[in-house]
Amino acid sequence: MNPERCDVLVVGGGPAGSSCAWKLVQAGLDVLVLDKQVFPRDKVCAGWVTPPVTDALRLDLEDYQRERVLQPISGFRTGLIDGPPVETGYGRTVSYGIRRCEFDHYLLQHSQARVEPGEPLQSIERVAGGWRVNRRIETSLLIGAGGHFCPVARYLGASFGSTERVVAAQEVEFEMTASQRRACRAEAERPELYFCRDLKGYGWVFRKGDYLNIGLGREDNHKLAERVEDFLAFLRRQQRIPDDIPARFKGHAYLLQGHGDRKRLDDGVLLVGDAAGLACPQSGEGIRPAVESGLLAAAAVIAANGEFSAARLAPYCQHLAERFGATRPSRPGAFAQGMRSRLGGKLLGNAWFTRHVVLDRWFLHSKQPPLHV
Repeated sequence: MNPERCDVLVVGGGPAGSSCAWKLVQAGLDVLVLDKQVFPRDKVCAGWVTPPVTDALRLDLEDYQRERVLQPISGFRTGLIDGPPVETGYGRTVSYGIRRCEFDHYLLQHSQARVEPGEPLQSIERVAGGWRVNRRIETSLLIGAGGHFCPVARYLGASFGSTERVVAAQEVEFEMTASQRRACRAEAERPELYFCRDLKGYGWVFRKGDYLNIGLGREDNHKLAERVEDFLAFLRRQQRIPDDIPARFKGHAYLLQGHGDRKRLDDGVLLVGDAAGLACPQSGEGIRPAVESGLLAAAAVIAANGEFSAARLAPYCQHLAERFGATRPSRPGAFAQGMRSRLGGKLLGNAWFTRHVVLDRWFLHSKQPPLHV
């Protein structure tokens, strides 16, 4: 049987893979997206995107919201868990809440790439002129976009869970009943963010129309389930959520920028999004760096003009460093961690610091110009 051919094979149909595929298809390349899931598929994620993301992808928001959730966000409620809240209002839309099952499916269709759904990556072989995947697909370039546990990242030497400092999260998203909507005091336009007292993570409550997303993520997974239960107890004491939420939370993990040393490219292969370890270090956000890394990767691929050696693809890593920074934070010692907790607790109660640093800089990236590739 003759192998199926494509110019570029993208492994993973999430925001990073779809964004990269979209730009490559625009440039006239034959792109095939391989994903183990059939879209639309369930995906746990708090799920919000800023206007620079929708602009970079040239999304038609009117078309998007006709059949999908697009929740305008104009403020936030923040604070420490078991601490007093700070209310921040912007008086305008600064972000949008989305459901990942809808958003990812839309981006994949928007890319106009060929898609092979429901097929996991099972084998990778080097062959003359590129790669053979799953013994039936041949390609000149392989792009790993399969999230934190991407098999292409493993092929490049990623050591999942051994030396990498990952963020572990648990969350749930569900459609509320009429009684749950009445009992939920969280406002749709104002997501709620509550930081752990040691500042190693935070929990959130995000209402998207009739859907409610609740979760907590931390830099370690030690007793994570217990911490989630404590967080839910706090939310119930504050009457922020209904009492009868689903008990089944789903877990996932991701690598923060600077918290790992994954190899991001080699001859004929490169990584994007969570596969490359690009989640924002302060907020843990993964969608914007996923989209932007996908676009930057596509630009590097197009500029390589069919020569996909590591040397020709190297500008991709340079562009990542320019966009996201190349520094690698050191791990704080016990004294530094204690100082961070005490100072952070006071600062998170300060309205100016909350708005201009926590929200504008860490979560909304309002000082960072939109990406134009």
